[in-house]
Amino acid sequence: METYNIAILKGDGIGVEVTNQSLKVLDSIRKKFGIDIQTQEYLIGGIAIDTFGESLPEDTIRGCKDSDAILFGAIGGPKWDTLKHDSPEKGLLALRKTLQVYANIRPAFVFPSLINASTLKPEIISGVDLVVVRELISGIYFGKPRGIEIRNGERVGFNTMIYTESEITRIAHYAFSLAKKRRKQLCVVDKANVLEVSKLWREVINEVAKQYSDILLSYQYVDNASMQLIRNPKNFDVILTNNLFGDILSDEASQLTGSIGLLPSASIGEKYALYEPIHGSAPDIAGQDKANPMASILSLAMMFENSFGLTEIARCIRDSINHILEMGIRSQDISHFDAKEILGCNALGDRIAKEVLEYNE
Repeated sequence: METYNIAILKGDGIGVEVTNQSLKVLDSIRKKFGIDIQTQEYLIGGIAIDTFGESLPEDTIRGCKDSDAILFGAIGGPKWDTLKHDSPEKGLLALRKTLQVYANIRPAFVFPSLINASTLKPEIISGVDLVVVRELISGIYFGKPRGIEIRNGERVGFNTMIYTESEITRIAHYAFSLAKKRRKQLCVVDKANVLEVSKLWREVINEVAKQYSDILLSYQYVDNASMQLIRNPKNFDVILTNNLFGDILSDEASQLTGSIGLLPSASIGEKYALYEPIHGSAPDIAGQDKANPMASILSLAMMFENSFGLTEIARCIRDSINHILEMGIRSQDISHFDAKEILGCNALGDRIAKEVLEYNE
């Protein structure tokens, strides 16, 4: 029997709560499908700073590299906002860079039973199924020089957006390959009218596109794309963009579905893969049993499909969540949309785990 080793990084805030619910689902999967799943927990973010004095301990890096996949929760909170030399966010950025998980995959889709959960009209979002492919380990979040210094007697803040040709090439190949498996449409979002780095993106992507003649390639400036995502989201299939724009646009896309608590993500590299909900640590609701665990559990589905090739298990997880939504079971963030029963984070995790165990295709 093959063993699947999963590193568990709960992090901070609601990251702990939602990951705990995913562990319940993992236990149901073990029992239902009779597979050997081993988990080992490691610390990252604020809790790692409190425990070890650093946001990304070496033990966490080793544990992640020794695993077959990584399930991550969320990091950060006001407790650590004033730290000068380290922060929870630095730990996560460093982990992504260390593992070279360069492709962040963020799907946005609408459950039919939640068609009224979005602030947009049902006819606009019905049938929406798009994916944002965000370059994850370069760009302005990693570029140097960066900092705050005194110039001419006043403070100046500066950051550098930088991409190499090879970094653009590899993320482009990933996005084209993904589009090939879907509806064969790829929209590159940039700001090539004012940014030289975006002009380089276009030059490199146009070269890569010659290897994918069956893919319909288009470009949009990020300001227009942010408008079109709301105006006609069904026009998008795969969106490829840089680290900064992808961070923003994927959060915007989450609102098509009604809640950021519904959307999973995967961060993929040549050797490693990390799965996480796209929401943050939400310190305002942490510890109150209000968090929606569905995005974390759906990230598990992406793990079984992408890293382990177990599409049957991925389908079981997604169908189980869809089924409880069809029954009118809601988390608190979507409680005002056709709710028949509203459950807290822990109870909802129990319910989904039970549904997985009882699932019949």
